[in-house]
Amino acid sequence: MGIARDVTAAARLVRNALQQRKARAELREILGRAEPLPAGRFRIAVYFADGEVNLYQLRQWYKPLAELAKLWPVVIMSRAATGAAALLRESPVPVAYVKTILDVEEFLDRQDIRIVLYVNQNARNFQMMRYGRRWHVFINHGESDKMYMTTNQFKAYDYALVAGDAALNRLSRVLWDYDLDKRAIKIGRPQADHYSGTLPYTPDERTVVLYAPTWEGDRPAAAYGSVVTHGVALAEALLADRRYRLIYRPHPRSGVVDHAYGEANRRIIHAIAAANRADPSAHHVYDHGAELGWQLSAADVAIVDVSAMVYDRLAAGKPLLVTRPVHPDAELDEGGYLSDAEWLEASDAPAITRRLEELSHDEQAAVRLAKWVEHYFGDTTPGATTRRFHQAIARLMDEWEEWNARTAASSSTPSAG
Repeated sequence: MGIARDVTAAARLVRNALQQRKARAELREILGRAEPLPAGRFRIAVYFADGEVNLYQLRQWYKPLAELAKLWPVVIMSRAATGAAALLRESPVPVAYVKTILDVEEFLDRQDIRIVLYVNQNARNFQMMRYGRRWHVFINHGESDKMYMTTNQFKAYDYALVAGDAALNRLSRVLWDYDLDKRAIKIGRPQADHYSGTLPYTPDERTVVLYAPTWEGDRPAAAYGSVVTHGVALAEALLADRRYRLIYRPHPRSGVVDHAYGEANRRIIHAIAAANRADPSAHHVYDHGAELGWQLSAADVAIVDVSAMVYDRLAAGKPLLVTRPVHPDAELDEGGYLSDAEWLEASDAPAITRRLEELSHDEQAAVRLAKWVEHYFGDTTPGATTRRFHQAIARLMDEWEEWNARTAASSSTPSAG
C-alpha cells in the first residue's frame, strides 16, 4: 500500500510539473501578444494566488465583476502561472500576472488600487495584506454553513461582504470581539442576477435534475462529498427513467485525494455517455464548463452536497435536496437552513425518483424554502442584490476618500516642536 501511494504521489508530481511547464509556455505566448495595462487605470483589484484547479472560486464572480467594472475599473491580480493563463483566456475583466512580490509592488506603484477583493483564504493573501492605504475585503466564493464560513481569518480583512442575516448570525456565534455592524456588509448573492446561459439541450417534458456534488474533502470533518455514497446509485436510477434529464456537475477537485471517489465520478460520466448513446433524445449532461448559472435556473430540482452549492441553489428559490454525509466525523452546522433542509439519505439514493415525486407534492417544503431564501439572501428580486453589491463598494470608496484626505491633512500639518 505504501509503495502504491508513493507511486501515485510521484505520478501526481510529474503531472503537476508538466502542467506548470505547459502553463508557463502558454502564459509567455499570451503575454507576448498582450498590450500593457494602462497605468493609473484601476481602482479595484481582485487578488487570486491560486492555480487553475481552484479557479472555480473566482469564475462565479466573473459576471458581477464585469458589471462592477462599468462603474469602477477592475483588474485581477493573478500570482500562479496556471491560474493566470486561464484567466487571460477567459476573464471578462483585465488580468495582471504578478508572479513575485516585486511584481506586486511595481503593479501597485503604477495603479491607484483602493479596494482589494479576496475570494478565498489562501495563505498568500497575507503577502498582499502587507500593503496599507487601501481596503482589504473578503467576498468569499460562496455562501454555506460549512466551518470554513466562520473561520477566525475573517478578522484579517478590513471588511467582509456577506450574503445576509444567516451569515451575520453564524459569525456572531463564533467570532469573539468582531464588530459585525461595521465590518460585515450584507449584499445578498450577486451571482443570482446572472443565472442564465445557453442550454445544451432543448427543453421538453422531462424533469431536469441537477446533481452537483462537492469533492471528497481533505479531512474527515470536511467529508461532505456524496459521489461514492449517493451519486452512482442516484445517477443510475435517473438515467434509467425516461421522465428525467440529469445534469451532472462534479466538483473540479473530485478524486484528488481519494482514488475511489475519482473512480465513482468517472463511472457516472461514462454512464451518462452510455445513456445518451442508447437514447439520443435524453440529452443528459456532464457539465464541466466554466460557467455556473444556467444549471441553477434550468433545473426543476437540484441535489447537492453540504457546500456552497446548497446556497447557490437556495438563491434561485427552487426545490433542492441535500445529501446527508455518511462519514461520522463530518461537521454539520444544523443551526441554519440545514436544520430544516430536505435531506437525502444514502439509503434513499437508489429510490431517488420516488423521493423526487414526494418533494414535488410537498407544499410545506415550498413554504420552508421561501422562508430560508429570505433569511440567507434578503430581497432576491432581479437586480436587488447587484444594487446592494454596488452600494457596498460605493460606501468603501467614500470611506477611502475620507481616510485618504484625513491622512493627507495629518501629514501636511507641522508637528509642534
